[in-house]
Amino acid sequence: MPKLVLVRHGQSFWNLQNRFTGWVDVPLTEKGKEEAFKAGELLKDIRFQVAYTSDLSRAQDTLKIILEVIGLNIPVIKNQALNERDYGDLTGLNKDRAREKYGKEIVHLWRRSYDIPPPNGESLKDTAARTIPFLERAILGDIAIGNNVLVVAHGNSNRSIVMHLENLGPDEIVKVELPTGQPIVYDLDENGKVLNKEIRHLD
Repeated sequence: MPKLVLVRHGQSFWNLQNRFTGWVDVPLTEKGKEEAFKAGELLKDIRFQVAYTSDLSRAQDTLKIILEVIGLNIPVIKNQALNERDYGDLTGLNKDRAREKYGKEIVHLWRRSYDIPPPNGESLKDTAARTIPFLERAILGDIAIGNNVLVVAHGNSNRSIVMHLENLGPDEIVKVELPTGQPIVYDLDENGKVLNKEIRHLD
């Protein structure tokens, strides 16, 4: 049975600084590179045929490190459908300062509701609206022909995929946290139905 593995990119500089990142191209920290290396070590038992990633370098660099550790040279497909959620006017802001500026309750609502976007940004629902169609036509297309697929993307684009695969509702997915660098391994049938799920912890 084919495997679909989701990995959120390793820690970025703005993750470290507790800032909203979104579509800004922020590089990995040394810890982020180490997380990618550990993820690669945890995935050495899987022979992937293809990998998908976003248009952003922190995801691409995480994927590159993982493939180097595994020792694979496979096709890599990059698409902005897998980009992080666009945080709009919050982009670049420290999360504590955002709470001071806009109020604790409204920032919590923007971050943790399913369908309420920050000003000029995307909600998780908006992110899913571009991620899930790409999952269905491209990524699950590889699963349908038996390929093992590695997806290295972002917290919210990967949460959209988790929501779809596990048939979670809006109230359930907003509670799901995806740590940086941690692989989630799904065994799927050819129709994309989840047969088994395994979380591989970095520590």
